[in-house]
Amino acid sequence: MTEDTLYASGAVGEDFTFNDRVAEVFDDMLNRSIPYYQTVIEGMAQLISRNASKGTVLYDLGCSTGTTLLELSRRLPADRFRYVGIDNAPAMLEKARKKSAMFGKSGLIEFREADITTCALPSAAAILCNYTMQFLRPMARLDFVQRIYDVLPENGLFFLSEKTISHAKRLNRDFIDIYHSFKRHQGYSELEIAAKREALENVLIPFSLEENISLLRETGFAEIEPYFKWFNFTSIIALKR
Repeated sequence: MTEDTLYASGAVGEDFTFNDRVAEVFDDMLNRSIPYYQTVIEGMAQLISRNASKGTVLYDLGCSTGTTLLELSRRLPADRFRYVGIDNAPAMLEKARKKSAMFGKSGLIEFREADITTCALPSAAAILCNYTMQFLRPMARLDFVQRIYDVLPENGLFFLSEKTISHAKRLNRDFIDIYHSFKRHQGYSELEIAAKREALENVLIPFSLEENISLLRETGFAEIEPYFKWFNFTSIIALKR
């Protein structure tokens, strides 16, 4: 795994984008930037095993280097589901396919280059969207979630994990400070933290937990629950009835 040193010099240069340079270090970036990511995947696996029908497809929208689907395929019975990861970044998908082959999962997991806002999603039992919707334009998110609701069958699952904000200003500052402390403990310098925050400023636009739940309700999901929360990171399950 290549170490993430993209912002070690403090230079930003351009907004954050999922290019070749990011793909090369993305797995290290993910491990050091997303708190309790393995815990989130474990919770997801347990909920899928209880609710999704055998023989159906699990889609990961914005799958990046395929970590989530690889981890789920390890935790769930091998003959129960098929897995499809979709992303629009060729460099990420190349890395995902290499990892899948390395772990002997190429026959089980398919990776497709496509636009997650328009691609077909046939036979979906569950749709995963981990730290991806926050990169969509806010005005496009309602239509995005509506399309997911529409393609899911009855009892279909939608998993949404996002970086979130709090409308309580003091607590929001505290949550951000605690997150930055987490990143320092993962080996990032103050310079790297500040530079990456600047690079993401106009690219990653977080909603609050309440705003995300409102989107889910507005599109038709009736059963909605956060299943994991750590300060300004939240994972939600929505069940279609």
